[in-house]
Amino acid sequence: MPDRIRLDGRVAVVTGAAGVIGAATVRLLAERGARIVAIDRRTEDLKAVIGDLPASAEAVAVGADVTVEDDVLRYVGVAMDRFGRIDVFFNNAGIEGEVKPITDYSLDAFRRVIDVNVVGVFLGLKHVLAVMLKQNAGSIINTASIAGLLGSPHTAVYSASKHAVIGLTKSVATECAGTGVRVNCVCPGLIESRMLGAIFEGRYGSTATPPRAIERVPARRLGQADEVAAIVAFLASDDASYVSGSAYTVDGGRTAG
Repeated sequence: MPDRIRLDGRVAVVTGAAGVIGAATVRLLAERGARIVAIDRRTEDLKAVIGDLPASAEAVAVGADVTVEDDVLRYVGVAMDRFGRIDVFFNNAGIEGEVKPITDYSLDAFRRVIDVNVVGVFLGLKHVLAVMLKQNAGSIINTASIAGLLGSPHTAVYSASKHAVIGLTKSVATECAGTGVRVNCVCPGLIESRMLGAIFEGRYGSTATPPRAIERVPARRLGQADEVAAIVAFLASDDASYVSGSAYTVDGGRTAG
């Protein structure tokens, strides 16, 4: 049965594209016909992501730091110069930061997490939204987390940053009412990734997934990056034309209870 959620010819900008969720989303959007502008600071990893796409895919890689406004303006400029518009923006770049009690957290470490996870999202919203409002069309999907819905030990700063992303999403969605631009966010749960391993190591002393973590997930397993990408692709599509201001959990039921 053919996939009915197509994005043929649409221009998708993806930040954090070298990470596991970013790379999975780049692949899926490209498979569904989107033209890709992939953004990351890790330029070698970014080239590998682009290199793994089908030969027919139209994609460009841009090395950029989402916390630097000139870099954000540059990646928006590349998208406009290359493709003339931006239809989809996966505002995804983020870091977990240090995993430790709040009393042990340095101010510099706190500011780094907020800079990437909140300021980076803000700058992307500011400059991509300006393009989309002129088009009277577009879909923005920010990456939050179930940490933006729940609290958990040793990740208070990460959690605070993801609460902020959800707040930005809902507020900007209301600003865009009636414009043709939709703004939503995804809230991944325990997704198999380097980031999750780092959180487990900081909390439990090992990157291995502890049984107690799986026991708290009704699905009884870790999620996969492809499962997050599928929700992003849906929100990017016309099938989500009546969806804005929402925070979609992709967490195996973790936040259901």
